[in-house]
Amino acid sequence: MTSTTKLHFDTLAVRAAVAPSQYGENSEALYLTSGYVQGTAQQSADRFAGLEEGYTYSRGGNPTVTSMELRLAALEGTESCIATSSGMSAIMLLCFSLLKSGDHVVYSQSVFGSTLKLIGSEFARFGVESTTVPQTDLAAWQQAVRPNTKLLFAETPTNPLGEVCDIAALADISHRANALLAVDNCFASPALQRPTEFGADIVMHSGTKYLDGQGRVMAGALCASTAMVKEKFLPVMKNCGMVLSPFNAWVVLKGMETLSLRMRAQSEQALALAHWLERHAAVAKVYYPGLSSHAQHDLAMRQMSGYGGAVLSFDVTAASPEQARARAFTVLDNLQTVSRCTNLGDTKTLLTHPASTSHGKLSEAQRQAAGIGQGLIRVAVGLEHLDDIQADLLRGFEALL
Repeated sequence: MTSTTKLHFDTLAVRAAVAPSQYGENSEALYLTSGYVQGTAQQSADRFAGLEEGYTYSRGGNPTVTSMELRLAALEGTESCIATSSGMSAIMLLCFSLLKSGDHVVYSQSVFGSTLKLIGSEFARFGVESTTVPQTDLAAWQQAVRPNTKLLFAETPTNPLGEVCDIAALADISHRANALLAVDNCFASPALQRPTEFGADIVMHSGTKYLDGQGRVMAGALCASTAMVKEKFLPVMKNCGMVLSPFNAWVVLKGMETLSLRMRAQSEQALALAHWLERHAAVAKVYYPGLSSHAQHDLAMRQMSGYGGAVLSFDVTAASPEQARARAFTVLDNLQTVSRCTNLGDTKTLLTHPASTSHGKLSEAQRQAAGIGQGLIRVAVGLEHLDDIQADLLRGFEALL
């Protein structure tokens, strides 16, 4: 692979990968194999013992997966990366690798619903303690830290309200406590934000979203130091097997080639749509970091390279929670062009009702703490013409009259 030390982001997005095979292919090869032939018995023994670099079995490594890992690490500015089968499996790998019974995690109460459940419920069964705190309250993060705190976990911007945390401040809190800071960078992607530049130790991704960019495959990843990947994450990966398939890795690898172009275009569309929604009578409030009305707007513009991302949410006007849910459903049920879909990061615009889908398994108290009301609709803005997106939403708003 060409040295990446002086290359720009957009060049890395199309060039960072393993070297071509003896055939000299220009587009990275897809290696669909589970096993690898060894030259000698001794070479096989040395590779399995870790004394020699080389592939042995695709649960521990695959050339296509390696290309995807190299490219994402280059884009995030980290030494290394390990790919997983999904975003949630990346968080599971993170926790299994770094935590043990009696350890403590501090994490935002505004993270994705499944993340709340995984850390707060599933890992609690194995003795891992955790405390949730308001995303933007630095004093609460500091006060929640205990002597046994090993990890701080934040998602910025959050799903679905786009709350932004101060990564540098959280890194300072975690490092003074001899803990690690992990940041879910799914919404911004490295095209807009690189958390390690602000002090984060680990960057987590759901490659299913913007890294793929077209809603085709499931994928996840952890970006960190080479030592952490090799000594902490890889041994657990080999034993637990949450490995990314070569085909999915190849799709994400090619998706990253257009990441910067897509993120800029979709973010610009999202900002225009957010301004339009703010002016509509059927909308009570719009949540988008790119708006000057957003509480963390200035911080978002500093951390996210001047863009607010491609996801926004809004509350429909309503007199009660019961009416809010019905009115949100009315808007969604009258859509004809854009999609009712819980995914995000697609080139297609996707709308969903978080309170009954992504955050539907949370208690009402948890949803209220996260600010997710029954009238909230999340919009992952795609690449359709903005006029057509607005016209479709108007159909839903007019049905409320």
